[in-house]
Amino acid sequence: MNHPNDVEAAKALHDKYRELKNEIGKVIIGQNDAVEAVLISIFTGGHSLLVGVPGLAKTLLVRTIAEVLDLKFNRIQFTPDLMPGDITGSEILDDKREFKFIRGPLFANIVLADEINRTPPKTQAALLEAMQELSVTVGGHVHHLERPFFVLATQNPIEQEGTYPLPEAQLDRFMFNIVLDYPSYEDELQVIKNTTSMQFPVLNKVLKAQDILEIQQLVKKVPVADNVMEYAVKLVSKTRPNTAMASPVVNNYISYGAGPRAGQYLILGAKCHALIHGSFSPDIANVKAVAEQVLRHRIIKNYKAEAEGLSVENIIRQLL
Repeated sequence: MNHPNDVEAAKALHDKYRELKNEIGKVIIGQNDAVEAVLISIFTGGHSLLVGVPGLAKTLLVRTIAEVLDLKFNRIQFTPDLMPGDITGSEILDDKREFKFIRGPLFANIVLADEINRTPPKTQAALLEAMQELSVTVGGHVHHLERPFFVLATQNPIEQEGTYPLPEAQLDRFMFNIVLDYPSYEDELQVIKNTTSMQFPVLNKVLKAQDILEIQQLVKKVPVADNVMEYAVKLVSKTRPNTAMASPVVNNYISYGAGPRAGQYLILGAKCHALIHGSFSPDIANVKAVAEQVLRHRIIKNYKAEAEGLSVENIIRQLL
């Protein structure tokens, strides 16, 4: 994606995004918001949580996106007996009696961590360390992961028996919490038609790994007006109970609010949202567009909210 200047690069990204949506749409029917959120997350260098009941094509969604972006994809099925070495890789003795590092499934561009809450904290921590450091340490040696590196972790919201929920500090490392909902009747009808016939759509590769690294740099260069920056910071501040900016609904229903990382992700997400929709700088509407996905997993409700059946999304909408 060599362009003479950033303005041309931004225009090209807008066109490429439409092309990407068309290609992904050959396989994934509906779920437009989820597709957009995953792409924004990749283009900003973040990681995402994908929450949805079984059978909503979470794996297919990620596999399809990896294919059209021409990225190496690995899926790790998290289970209670999975050890850190199973995902990072391990050292073995070869024929020459020397230690040789065998790479684990983390060495890919897109890693699907399926049912991350099924595995013990030790293995969760190994994944989260790799997400943060973009490297793994085995036997005292540091091994750098491939760039771009993107983790999409799924959680099943129904079965919570025998799970190890991610602590709040670890949830905070994910840029977005993307909720997949049931498809509409029309979309579901189309899905059944497509998946029960002999149709196998051919996907074209729209971007390459190097293009995505350039897009990540481009997003960082996008200018943000002071009023938009202030709006994002105020929005995060409003989520913290018993502080100067907290509203009565926050004081009544929230135990803990979002930290500074939420503000960083609101601005990064708004920048990318603006670019893919053909604008050169984000406004408050772009911040609002990503707010729910950024704040959803960073706000902890209290027992009163639980008792009254008030959802986190409902509280966020009131703040917006």
